[in-house]
Amino acid sequence: MDFDTLLMPFRFDFMLNAFYISMIVAVPTALLSCFLVLKGWALMGDAVSHAVLPGIVLAYIMGIPLIIGAFAAGMTCALATGYLAGNSRVKEDTVMGVVFSGMFGIGLVLYVSVETNAHLDHILFGNMLGVDAYELLTAGLIALAVSAVLVLKWKDLLLHSFDPAHARAAGLPVNLLHYGLLAALSLTIVATLSAAGLILAIGLLIAPGAIAFLLVRRFGAMLLVAVAVCIFAMLAGTYASFFIDSAPAPTIILILTALFVLAFLRRTWLTRRAEQRQI
Repeated sequence: MDFDTLLMPFRFDFMLNAFYISMIVAVPTALLSCFLVLKGWALMGDAVSHAVLPGIVLAYIMGIPLIIGAFAAGMTCALATGYLAGNSRVKEDTVMGVVFSGMFGIGLVLYVSVETNAHLDHILFGNMLGVDAYELLTAGLIALAVSAVLVLKWKDLLLHSFDPAHARAAGLPVNLLHYGLLAALSLTIVATLSAAGLILAIGLLIAPGAIAFLLVRRFGAMLLVAVAVCIFAMLAGTYASFFIDSAPAPTIILILTALFVLAFLRRTWLTRRAEQRQI
């Protein structure tokens, strides 16, 4: 393969937009994934990503921006989960499963009952190769706002995620941090709709943090490694999809999965090596 062929993806505007949206959503999803992994909120990310579908359909019916409907539905799912878990004997993960599957079902029923120009495959699996300037701007503004809040408040969010009781005793606004993290999760999922869609967004929200957790021990380093891993996977997956004729989003998820397996094998090897030295 010659040099001109290697540069071919960069000669098409739709591929350049795909690279741009990849770099935009990589930072907030990677940063947020670290907190979700530490807090054990992997299923919450999955729940919110599925629950935004009815909000998107209702926003289309009402003629308002889809981002408003998606955010409202995501926050509704998060708040409903918290209320039901706090006022019943059912565990939170069970409540999440019931709420997000119910909202996802409502979204599918609404989608098939109305005529819409929005393609369901694009909503579920993303449409990176069809991203326009408005979607780039919207995702960029959301990514900038979410990333700024997570970077500025990462120490408070770390304490809240690791030990909420200690955070409350230290005088931190625990409720504000809790719902602020939920709002950041909902906004980030909205930003990733064009890139990965609803179903694959959970991979971007969990895998970078899980990989970084296996590679480093300090949380500050974990944030940096997660961002680097996510940017690499996003760009590499988008680039590779051009040559293997596949969709960018699932290619990116496959790369993240492969990186997780490698990180897991490395951690296992280091652990066994340390055990052998102690014998």
